[in-house]
Amino acid sequence: MGTISKALTLLDTLSLMDRDVGLTEIAAACGLDKATARRFLVELERHGFVEQLAESRKYRLGSAPVRLGRIREARFPFLKTAIPFVRQLMEESGETVHLSEFSGGRLSTVHVEDSTKAHRVFIAVGTLLPFHATASGLAFIAACPDKDVERAAIGPMPAFTDHTTTDGAAFRQAVVQTRIDGYSVNRQGMEAGVISASAAIAAPGSRPIGCITVAAPLVRTDVATIRRHGLSAAAAASRISEAFFGVDHKEQGTPQRGRGPG
Repeated sequence: MGTISKALTLLDTLSLMDRDVGLTEIAAACGLDKATARRFLVELERHGFVEQLAESRKYRLGSAPVRLGRIREARFPFLKTAIPFVRQLMEESGETVHLSEFSGGRLSTVHVEDSTKAHRVFIAVGTLLPFHATASGLAFIAACPDKDVERAAIGPMPAFTDHTTTDGAAFRQAVVQTRIDGYSVNRQGMEAGVISASAAIAAPGSRPIGCITVAAPLVRTDVATIRRHGLSAAAAASRISEAFFGVDHKEQGTPQRGRGPG
């Protein structure tokens, strides 16, 4: 791994930490010695990507990623386009709905609309969504070419709960079912007591841009309810695709009109 890759990996690792952290913890999380980690942090701080707190000497993300994120959203307004549909689906389903985007080989949560119910699923922005363990990941990979499915099926499948799919054959069958249904369902694969239904958001090209997902407590979600959530997620994904790309969700990767993000 080159110097730039190591520095960006450090930045990515820091972004996933839910608190300000010190040099020793950052170095350990990245598998670096302290001297190397410090050198990277100094450079990242110089360019505004991290900042060190004067009082505690701990580190957190700086303002540069926010600035870049705002520039990116202005030029590629995925969130602006999708959030109204995410909010509408939350209101219709009564459950937490989250939006994910694929970037850098990973699927991660970029927006969450929390259910107003006291007993609800909590999801943090930035949460990584493994293909084998989440409804979002399964919906995304099912909408990808078969070569991507096969790569995921033979890759590492760590268990997060007793219900996580860790077998390649079972994963392939789940992909087939997702393609038949038009949405995916995951029961307790990432977190015990949670069931989710997700649909991929089509984009021009061979891969979707991300997914929209309904996440609900398992105790109040029967078969009919999760099917309703899945169909609603598929409809919302179709509307987002049409609004953003002019792409019909049922015809993955085929532009319907010349409209786009600008």
